[in-house]
Amino acid sequence: MVDPINSASKSIANGALTKALGGNNLGQDAFLKLLVAQLKNQDPLNPQQNYEFVAQLAQFSSLEQSVGINDRLDQLAQQNQGLQNSQVVQLVGKTATVKGSIVTLKGQGQTVPISFKTEGATKESTVVIKDQAGSTIRTLKVGPKAAGIVSVAWNGQSDTGLPQPAAPYQVTVTAKADNDAPVTLSQQTSGVIKSVSFDQGFPVLQLDNGVTAPVGDLVSVSPSSTNP
Repeated sequence: MVDPINSASKSIANGALTKALGGNNLGQDAFLKLLVAQLKNQDPLNPQQNYEFVAQLAQFSSLEQSVGINDRLDQLAQQNQGLQNSQVVQLVGKTATVKGSIVTLKGQGQTVPISFKTEGATKESTVVIKDQAGSTIRTLKVGPKAAGIVSVAWNGQSDTGLPQPAAPYQVTVTAKADNDAPVTLSQQTSGVIKSVSFDQGFPVLQLDNGVTAPVGDLVSVSPSSTNP
């Protein structure tokens, strides 16, 4: 006579358990629902054993402690993020070099630094400077260089020697090795950090040359020449 009662009770308990959990992940609230559902639907002729009940309470206590630890870790992460953000804000007004392909000519007679980083030795590199309309203004040839950062200077003039107006310019760099195979490189650009935004979930730098770059693309920082 006991087995039918056990089977019926188990069926009812399983149904209540599925409804209480609403899925497979057992959280703190779901555990409480599970515990109540099990007590309500246990077989009256074979109630929950003491040791089983104590074991479940111990599991609940462990779960509660884990939730508390996670909450504290989240709080620490938020505090660390706030400290990091405050440190990034202190970069405003400084000159930064970031990964990018835009340079800004600030006026006639000004020299514009252009830099890129090669992954291997190069036989020759070609720097092409284009205006905002996409027209090629200047092509610079760079001789053999070892792997690493390569820096060149553009005098702000076209290939025909005409001074160009102050504006942002697009730079494209290609490089080849001794066997004429292309060399992998990454372009860099420099400018004064005007502001920092956090609306994307991470710090993004806004440079005075119009470039925006995540702080992870930051290569170097130096005091701005305009600073006293």
